[in-house]
Amino acid sequence: MSRVHETDIRVRYCETDGMGYLHHSHYANYMEQARTEMLRAQGSTYREVEERGLFLVVVKLESNFVAPARYDDVLTVRTTLERITPARLEHSYEILRDGTVLHRARSVLACVDREGNVQRISEVLPELNDDTP
Repeated sequence: MSRVHETDIRVRYCETDGMGYLHHSHYANYMEQARTEMLRAQGSTYREVEERGLFLVVVKLESNFVAPARYDDVLTVRTTLERITPARLEHSYEILRDGTVLHRARSVLACVDREGNVQRISEVLPELNDDTP
């Protein structure tokens, strides 16, 4: 299983602010899209996880803005699965434009059931058991 995945996303006009920059609120959406595509590339989907009654919820998000993105920029979101614990996934992100880092971030996701009770990651993504860092 690959620990690094890249997803390209084009900045849409509706995602920009009055100055023409990508609004800060969309960076979290881009990271979620990138995590979703990383999971898909590994042969699973969030839909399949949720159909089993389990959810991967963000419990921590850190964002560091380095330089702005603008409308119509093609950005690459580089997602790295840094750490797996029995109940958490920890990711780091770099959002780049033409190889230049615009944004760095980290997230922690917890695995929970419909009632919010913590569950083991191995129940959701058993393929991760063989390759835990």
